[in-house]
Amino acid sequence: MPDNPVLDRASRPGEPRRRWRPGRQDALDASLAVALAVLGFVPTLSTIGVELGDLPERPTDALAVTLALAQCLPLAFRRRVPGVCLAVVGAAFAAAQVLACPPTFASVGLYVALYTAGAHLARSRRIIAAVVTGGYVVLAATLSGLGSPNRLPVFLAFYLVLVVIWSAGAGVRRRRAEEVERRRLAAAVATAQERARIARDLHDVVTHHVTAMVVQADAAQYLLHAAPDRAAEGLVAISGTGRRALTELRHLLGVLEATGEAAPAERAPVLGRVGDLVDQARRSGQPVEWTEEGRRRDLPDAVGLAAYRVVQEGLTNALKHAPGRPTTVRVRHGADHVEAEVSTGGPDSSVARPGTPSPDGPGTVDPAPPAGRGLAGLRERVRVLDGDLETGPTPDGGFRVRARIPTAPTTAPTRSSP
Repeated sequence: MPDNPVLDRASRPGEPRRRWRPGRQDALDASLAVALAVLGFVPTLSTIGVELGDLPERPTDALAVTLALAQCLPLAFRRRVPGVCLAVVGAAFAAAQVLACPPTFASVGLYVALYTAGAHLARSRRIIAAVVTGGYVVLAATLSGLGSPNRLPVFLAFYLVLVVIWSAGAGVRRRRAEEVERRRLAAAVATAQERARIARDLHDVVTHHVTAMVVQADAAQYLLHAAPDRAAEGLVAISGTGRRALTELRHLLGVLEATGEAAPAERAPVLGRVGDLVDQARRSGQPVEWTEEGRRRDLPDAVGLAAYRVVQEGLTNALKHAPGRPTTVRVRHGADHVEAEVSTGGPDSSVARPGTPSPDGPGTVDPAPPAGRGLAGLRERVRVLDGDLETGPTPDGGFRVRARIPTAPTTAPTRSSP
């Protein structure tokens, strides 16, 4: 809907009224009103005016001039106060017809005022339409009583013309309202998508590091009794994990803030930093084997981040649902895609590691993670990039997360593996 202070105030009751300031639309409306006023006194255009009563004309006098001006000058405020404009113009037109004033082109202002009311009135539309209809019936009856030669079909035809003009304005208003609603819904969808993206990023960062810290804290508690001299190693691992979490959170918040500064690029989570995820999982007591195939190349930021998140989510699920079980991380660089896969072994493949609680203890759960926010968000992230995400159990009872993400080949120099 175009800017319309009257419509805005009617649509948002309770807001303070703003001081009126003339704008471009006001200048156009004023120009239209002045143009009609000038043309209204051109004799050759008098036959184009609106004539309903066909009564014997009275001579042009001051009253006729006043009524002619009253039918066009209020159009200068037609979009500001459409209801008032229609009332003034309509009353002036009715008075001119009853008093048999000479026809004038200024009477076309009735059509303009009626169209504007249909297009811009936001409240009491039915009431105003009923008042206009009642006033027209009174005018038709008065003209007939004064000896107008026109009969019911003529008055009815003229009324239908007025209805068509009003309906045309109402149709324009509906289309504008539909466009406003369409834009509002589009903005709401965009906002929801952005909130979902932020939720995915926060989940990926917070869940992974917090899970690692919980596992490391549990191991440290175990070591306090079984090997007190090694408990300090667990505390150091927890401290390092917390610092990495803060670094990634600062980077994420820097990206989200419109005026904020992101963390240095080398600290941003990218596919080249998968080794950090593997080292962190190993320090948490998870036996992880990492392999990388193919020649590494520069990837688009979204693709590299998505592959990084796949490995991160897979290792997080391994720490939560399959602690102590052999885990394999495989990254493969293809000619037009990159693959990231994380798989955990089944219950029979558990490997006891010194200083790590047994995976067969009371806290062990099924290695297949429940369908939660993590995998759902990861699937959406990969889908946006036209990639495929496969999750499911392996033949030995483990669980696999594998993503294949297409990417355009680049000519950037190859970076060495970490």
